[in-house]
Amino acid sequence: MSNALRFHERAEALHTILNPLSEAKLDLVGEICAPTAATRVLDLACGKGELLCRWAHRYGSSGTGVDLSPVFLAAARERAASLGVVDRVGLVEGEAARYAREEAPRGGFDVVSCLGATWIGGGLAGTLELMAPLLAEGGTMLVGEVYWHGTPSAGCLEAHGFGPDDYADLPGTADRIAAAGFELVEMVLSAPDDWDRYIAAQWRAVHAWLRENPGHPDAEGMRGFLDRSRRGHLEYGRDEMGWGVFVLRR
Repeated sequence: MSNALRFHERAEALHTILNPLSEAKLDLVGEICAPTAATRVLDLACGKGELLCRWAHRYGSSGTGVDLSPVFLAAARERAASLGVVDRVGLVEGEAARYAREEAPRGGFDVVSCLGATWIGGGLAGTLELMAPLLAEGGTMLVGEVYWHGTPSAGCLEAHGFGPDDYADLPGTADRIAAAGFELVEMVLSAPDDWDRYIAAQWRAVHAWLRENPGHPDAEGMRGFLDRSRRGHLEYGRDEMGWGVFVLRR
């Protein structure tokens, strides 16, 4: 397992939703998509499976989630069991891109989602290209993506390890979506408070882990992770970065 994944698992220990999205806004995404008991969902890089489990419980939909992390998938299984939807939520451990290319049925899903993980396709365009063949006629795609508030500063790019073209501003994001052959039909954007709660809860989780594991070989790396996260969010992220769920159709 890579350091990045291991660190991410620890930082997300307190989270149910592994994105800067409140429960109310995740529910709003569900209301927009309006799934039914006949809806088939594929969630690529599903994290702890909250979207799948919540929709299965509320709407009776069925779905498959794919994620690299056995820690997150264990939490997803517990969540499915607690909501009584184990029979409607399938979970696959593995690379989401490989699953999309090699295993997922073409045209097999009414909703295909990838929230906050467009790295699986090397960026937004590549991820939409991965997702598109899996979508049934008339289906809906959900993509969660960072966007810039204006032009990102050099400090912001350095702090987060991004290139200037990794993301676009909101109009540029819509242009990238259109260039991939999709229409932007709705969006749910995170507020600054959503970002704060997501990032600050990571700090608390890492702080607790460091207190419990002071002599661990990863302690120095986790401390660096924490310091970079604080600086990146407080100095740059709150002002320069947005995040949203974009609802797309062909």
